Amino acid sequence: MAKVVPLFSGSKGNSYFVGSSGEGVLIDAGRSAKQLDEALEYCSINPKSIAAVFVTHEHVDHCSALRVFAKRHGLKIYASEGTLSAMAEKGFISPDNDCEVISDTVDIGNMRIIRCDTSHDARESCIFQVITADDRRASIATDLGVMTDSVRDLIRSGDFAVVESNHDINMLKNGSYPPNVKARILSDKGHLSNEACAAELADFIRCGVFRIMLGHISENNNRPALAVNTSVDMLRSVGMKQDLDYTLSDVPAVCSGKSILF
Repeated sequence: MAKVVPLFSGSKGNSYFVGSSGEGVLIDAGRSAKQLDEALEYCSINPKSIAAVFVTHEHVDHCSALRVFAKRHGLKIYASEGTLSAMAEKGFISPDNDCEVISDTVDIGNMRIIRCDTSHDARESCIFQVITADDRRASIATDLGVMTDSVRDLIRSGDFAVVESNHDINMLKNGSYPPNVKARILSDKGHLSNEACAAELADFIRCGVFRIMLGHISENNNRPALAVNTSVDMLRSVGMKQDLDYTLSDVPAVCSGKSILF
């Protein structure tokens, strides 16, 4: 049975385990190595079952634990060439880490991992879809800026998706962030809003992505219930009913211990 286990989500750190009880991969390694180890233990995930770590981009909330965690557990790190070079420059990886560029797809154990580039203010950001041994597909799609056609196509091909619903536009515009930070978040290289996320979901559901979680929810410019309600209301407007046509929930900021089977 394929599963996704959210370990952390949001501006303080992001990490997901995707796979099965016997094997899996980590998508991103935010927070600290100690916190990742504690979250894995809490979820009864043996680090030995992790085949590799895939990193979406070099921002600290996605790779802060990487250098120590990967070395501690002997894990290979996969990322785009731009992300690997940026992480090396920032000290998130060292020459002691085993790193490899993923240009398109890579097979690890009984899994296949697909890379898809994204629009974000990073060196060469991307998202990943994991295809498990039983041919189930999970896409982890955050830090998007805008929803590009290639990202849409990847999510459509799956069974499960985490989709970014980062901020409520009015909360952000009326909040305390400096104007330049607000402009960055709202730009095509920033983050996907609740409204932009909600507008995409009906299409994904029609394509068979029936299990959806909303991720990277801002602590300052959003609320989990607001993100979920924005999407549910949009889907209701096109005749789709929650828990009948689809399931939808927010990704907790910190590990809840729950696995999502798909």
